[in-house]
Amino acid sequence: MAPLNWMHHTLIQALLSRGPLEEKEFHDIFSGVSGKNPDIHKKIFDDVLLKINKELAYVKFELRGCRNQYDGKVYYGVVNTVADEQSKLGTKYSIPQIAFYRAILDAIIHDTTAHGCISNIDALNIRLDSQTGQASQDGAACVPTAFKSFSLAQKEKTLNELIQDQWLSSSSDGNIGLGVRSFLDLRGWFRNNDFPSCDVCNEAGIKADMCSGEGCNVRIHSYCLKKKFYRKVSSVCPVCGTPWHFSDLDWENEECNDDAPSEAPSDGLRERKKHQVCKAEAVEAAQNRRQETADHTVLRRLRSHKVEAAPDALESEPNPEPRHPPEARMGRKSRRV
Repeated sequence: MAPLNWMHHTLIQALLSRGPLEEKEFHDIFSGVSGKNPDIHKKIFDDVLLKINKELAYVKFELRGCRNQYDGKVYYGVVNTVADEQSKLGTKYSIPQIAFYRAILDAIIHDTTAHGCISNIDALNIRLDSQTGQASQDGAACVPTAFKSFSLAQKEKTLNELIQDQWLSSSSDGNIGLGVRSFLDLRGWFRNNDFPSCDVCNEAGIKADMCSGEGCNVRIHSYCLKKKFYRKVSSVCPVCGTPWHFSDLDWENEECNDDAPSEAPSDGLRERKKHQVCKAEAVEAAQNRRQETADHTVLRRLRSHKVEAAPDALESEPNPEPRHPPEARMGRKSRRV
């Protein structure tokens, strides 16, 4: 296999230096270095990512795309394929900080309502006792000293760092959820731990809608829900058949998004208008040229007729009688002499 070239290196460096990027931003970078639009040349885009991943596999890394379950957007990032969060966080965070992240992660993913978040106060009040994994001789949990001395101020500082590094996210109402890096890096961890998945896309259902049927644990992401049930006559759970209820606001927004003109048609409309204007200008210019030609022809004919008429006018004009013929002048001179 041919080694990676500068184009592959640029894509990798962009993701490593900037962190996970939205799909549009990553596509723009790809278009800039390759000259190809990923939406049009999808096979070329997929082949480039496949070649990069074959090389990154030797060092347990992967260039991966994943959907953020909170905003529904697709993100790309370079991730560690080792399936535990300690190895992913260990290069920057201390052991108590990793334990704090793990405790927040457990609290979010074990939420039976699948809201995908906990309050900021609940996150700061989390105890690290359950993250020790060690026990003393009498069976009691052995809490390391570093965990006991992990103060509230340290928790708050760590929480802000995890949000800044996109391992966690913060909403406007003060809730703490998973960040896009958690969705990218922990995909394999979610699958290996048999976490409940979305019935449509089969990804972990961290932030999802749940079936209201008794005893039914079906979860579906909101964006998958709209894709599955939009404009369907009946919207029922695919497992138990219970009617699925969703807010009218979600459907109204979806209809607005579907009815909104996309970027490509608007560009096409502008091009058509531009073409029509250019065509009208060309027709007008051609008409002007024809008019000028006609005017020039008429003027030329008028000049030609004028030239032809001039000799005729000279011939038809009567010759004036000479005042004194030569002979008369000579006779007068001789008589004077």
